[in-house]
Amino acid sequence: MHKFLQDFSIPAVFAGFITFLVGISVSSVLVIQAAQLLGANQAQITSWFWALGIGIGLCGLLLSWKFKYPVATSWSTAGLALIIASASGYSLYEAIGAFFICGLLTAILGFLGVFTKILRFIPQSLTSAMLAGVLLKFGIAIFASMQTHWGFILSLLSAYILSKRFSPRYSIVITVLAGIVLLPFFVQFQLGNIQFTPATPVWMTPEFSWSALFGIALPLFVINMASQYLPGLAMIKSYGYEPNVKHLIGWTGTAQAILSPFGCFTVNIAAISAAISLDDQAHPDPKKRYIAGMSCGFFYILMGIFAATLTSLLFSFPVIFITALAGIALFGTIGHNIAIAFHSIADREAALLTFLFSASGVQFFGISSAFWGLVFGLVVYHILKQRT
Repeated sequence: MHKFLQDFSIPAVFAGFITFLVGISVSSVLVIQAAQLLGANQAQITSWFWALGIGIGLCGLLLSWKFKYPVATSWSTAGLALIIASASGYSLYEAIGAFFICGLLTAILGFLGVFTKILRFIPQSLTSAMLAGVLLKFGIAIFASMQTHWGFILSLLSAYILSKRFSPRYSIVITVLAGIVLLPFFVQFQLGNIQFTPATPVWMTPEFSWSALFGIALPLFVINMASQYLPGLAMIKSYGYEPNVKHLIGWTGTAQAILSPFGCFTVNIAAISAAISLDDQAHPDPKKRYIAGMSCGFFYILMGIFAATLTSLLFSFPVIFITALAGIALFGTIGHNIAIAFHSIADREAALLTFLFSASGVQFFGISSAFWGLVFGLVVYHILKQRT
């Protein structure tokens, strides 16, 4: 405690708060979308936020304290989009079972230290192509919405582009605030009753099926590793810290597995937003920046405790608001993954077929196109690799 008080600083706490804010700002609407598509009611959706807040918050706070460098934790926006794309054909309880399997697999392979070896067999170009294909319809949806709400969509896109030009780090936060201000001018809506009460967790008994294992659990595991853990660990390393890989992956996976029956679909190392806590804006002394990681974790725990307030607020906004912000929130992820998918000329054809297959939305044996797209792409990749 004495060392904590010595190292404590207001800028570090603020950096942790901004990391938290960027992490949840728009993708929180995706949590609602995913849970609703799986058939969750409002009490169960509140429980999702409770479980995510507690799991992510405790991991970030305790791991930052233990290792004395900022461990910013978050949920996976890319994983969330995969769940939304794969939701049809699965029950809520099958999805909960898939979240448990994914967390358990992450924990076991994390503590054993073998996850990097597994990913070596799957080219990043193909995992990125799979993810870009799955997310494509969310990017298209915002432009399709212009047919009925062109004024609001154009205004929101203008706010996003201008904030990207002048303040790229906080563009998502600025876009959310602009959306809230602009919405009453274009859409008639009324805020409902906001509940200022602590959240009540709801137990959702996991159900296990082969289709959910291959359609949700395994693709979610691959996407979390490729889009969260690898760049997140690289980000920590780039600031001069030596990440404790086994513990960071193992404990976040354990938290996900334990809290999955309450709706925790993922607990990951943050990637892009982590830079805010790792940078010298948090503290000039790298040895004291861990306070930012602890602070980020603390704010996630607060979010979990008051999840009922957050969900009642989000439920008050019209569908177009959530659709538009969800699409904008995923622009960066879609663009980033397309760039990686098609960067290598040698992998381009396999990546294109993975992308198109994953985007098709077709299902075989109840398993989503994300899994089949990746499998098909891997077969094509290895056939063409033999040629080259």
